[in-house]
Amino acid sequence: MSGVGSESSKPLSERRASRPIRLGKLAVGGDAPVSVQSMATTDTRDRQATIDQCRMLQAAGCDAVRVAVPDDDAADNLGAIAKAVTIPVIADIHFNYHLALRAIEAGVAGVRVNPGNIGGQKRVREVARAAKERGIPIRIGVNGGSLEKELLERYGYPAPEAMVESAVRHIRMLEDEDFFDIKVSLKASDVPTMVRAYRLAAKTFDYALHLGVTEAGTLLQGSVKSAVGIGMLLAEGIGDTIRVSLTADPVEEVKVGIHLLKSLGLRDGGMTLVSCPTCGRCSVDMITATQRIEKALENVSEEVHVAVMGCEVNGPGEAREADVGIAYGHNNVGLLFKKGKVVRRFAADELEEALVAEVRSIVEERSGKLPIVNQ
Repeated sequence: MSGVGSESSKPLSERRASRPIRLGKLAVGGDAPVSVQSMATTDTRDRQATIDQCRMLQAAGCDAVRVAVPDDDAADNLGAIAKAVTIPVIADIHFNYHLALRAIEAGVAGVRVNPGNIGGQKRVREVARAAKERGIPIRIGVNGGSLEKELLERYGYPAPEAMVESAVRHIRMLEDEDFFDIKVSLKASDVPTMVRAYRLAAKTFDYALHLGVTEAGTLLQGSVKSAVGIGMLLAEGIGDTIRVSLTADPVEEVKVGIHLLKSLGLRDGGMTLVSCPTCGRCSVDMITATQRIEKALENVSEEVHVAVMGCEVNGPGEAREADVGIAYGHNNVGLLFKKGKVVRRFAADELEEALVAEVRSIVEERSGKLPIVNQ
């Protein structure tokens, strides 16, 4: 079988060894699974709206969520937000060391702050000590769009070497305070620059790496750019946690991130859907049929491999390789497959319902909840 978890879906490269850290209960780096993060788009000063969105991200499978902390009013809500969800909440802070201290006191699981931007080594010392006392890691976030002026003048553009040099500067400021619970990101909107920066960083230090293509764009363009950039690095064994940055509902970021990891054999759980792109041989509307099936099964949590195929050329073969599959044929009929065997021939308009019912039966069986049998 070629489903997820089989020999064919093992990671392409051995993972880079990185220092492990913990975001609350979530392990990052070392031999921990690659995690998916997102960022709330709500105004953190609106406590309930932010809690509601964090809960939606959690339900979608997000492993950690970041929230913006632009001022004291936002910081006031951090404790309540962190308690309202079971996934780690990370405070995103720029320039203001006071807000970093407040976030740490509020009980967030992590802080994103660049030591070189908060007012000198004395303030770095205060933040590092507070974070160390609470066991809270700090993420250093280097961005190609906001590099130090001196580095831009020396390199002439946001070069990968400049980005890594910037990261090392920030790292040393924390290391000088005996602080080593560090995670680093080196994001750029240009995929080749981002990839080269992470490759160089992976050779330069052993801290956990948070991967992402920043300002990637809309759902379509951003997903493609992120899949290329993040996927290349993960396939090389580089990366410990990811965020797919989209100008879209952040739930979509989580969905794309999860599918990205699943496609590389780096995450289990949920439905893996194989479907044909349709052609002139197909006798049904494959596009809408597949969309309906995907929608009906979008909340499946157990690992299940599903195939939806439109004709007899590749259809039966792909359907046999899935846990459950259907293959449409001529004369308005099709076949339902389960674990490599034909279960039954159905009329074409009955196949969707039969497939969904079979998947749900498998999910109930695997989750330990036996399907109810009508007496």
